[in-house]
Amino acid sequence: MPYYGPMHQAGLWGQPISNLTVVDKVPPEILHLVDPHWYQFPPMNPLWHSIIGFAIFVLGVISIIGNGMVIYIFSTAKSLRTPSNLFVVNLALSDFLMMATNAFTMVYNCWFETWSLGVLMCDLYAFTGSLFGCCSIWTMTMIAMDRYNVIVKGLAGKPLTNSGAILRIFICWLIGVVWGILPMLGWNRYVPEGNMTACGTDYLTDDWFHKSYILVYSVFVYYIPLFTIIYAYVFIIKAVSAHEKNMREQAKRMNVSSLRSSDDGKSAEMKLAKIALVTISLWFMAWTPYTIINYTGVFKTASITPLATIWGSVFAKANARAQKTVTEIREFRHHHGNYDYG
Repeated sequence: MPYYGPMHQAGLWGQPISNLTVVDKVPPEILHLVDPHWYQFPPMNPLWHSIIGFAIFVLGVISIIGNGMVIYIFSTAKSLRTPSNLFVVNLALSDFLMMATNAFTMVYNCWFETWSLGVLMCDLYAFTGSLFGCCSIWTMTMIAMDRYNVIVKGLAGKPLTNSGAILRIFICWLIGVVWGILPMLGWNRYVPEGNMTACGTDYLTDDWFHKSYILVYSVFVYYIPLFTIIYAYVFIIKAVSAHEKNMREQAKRMNVSSLRSSDDGKSAEMKLAKIALVTISLWFMAWTPYTIINYTGVFKTASITPLATIWGSVFAKANARAQKTVTEIREFRHHHGNYDYG
């Protein structure tokens, strides 16, 4: 039977050899949440904790400042108060709150090289991460659907109103609350991750009741948004291509080189679609490592190391992308002004 704790063995000459593990610094009150899988790994090099803590701190500061600017500008500039722009504000708010609640908590734990805040804070940390993460991805799904409605359907599409945008935003937050709170109610649970400086869902317990949460969660919070966005942008690209073809043919008939100057509205829509597509692509690049780690634990396809679990947290925190959102502000202000594309 395996021994889950620090061990001492006799060396070749009788001297004791200390077999420290990554779990040794975990406070006793939270040890019951640590999966036996992690006891086989030695402590992580303190340098890794320093590097990760510094990186998360920098990301946190940049994201809070950047997303704070987005929220301030969109809330004070009347020309930007359109139904569609409410999604951008909501996305910035969600990213802002994620970094405010998660980034500095992780930095604190990197300083102590283990989770040092107890069971309740472990639950709250993982809950807020799930809540704001779900809200962000569904907000970007709403942005993609709005782009589809404007660019593909055009005048045939139903204009987005303030009440319609607010309802969709409420749905985004509701999805986040529901999926975030379920592990706290018994379907799966929140536990320290292998690096012991962050908490997340339990993907190692060999119980299909717990595993089913991971699988169903990934369907509703990863795959459905992903395929919805892919669907929207496939048709957006087709619409853009058809539009450009028509423009070239019309210009040829009129013996002019371009009709672009008469199509500023459509051009603005194209550029906004490109901005949204890049933003969404970056977000999925940020959250895919978490999906891979969870699936690896559920299906036991490989042995997960404590160091590997760190990258899920780092990539997820990197999705705040403050500089990208500042670029979005510039694009919206430059191309829209008082133009409401709802």
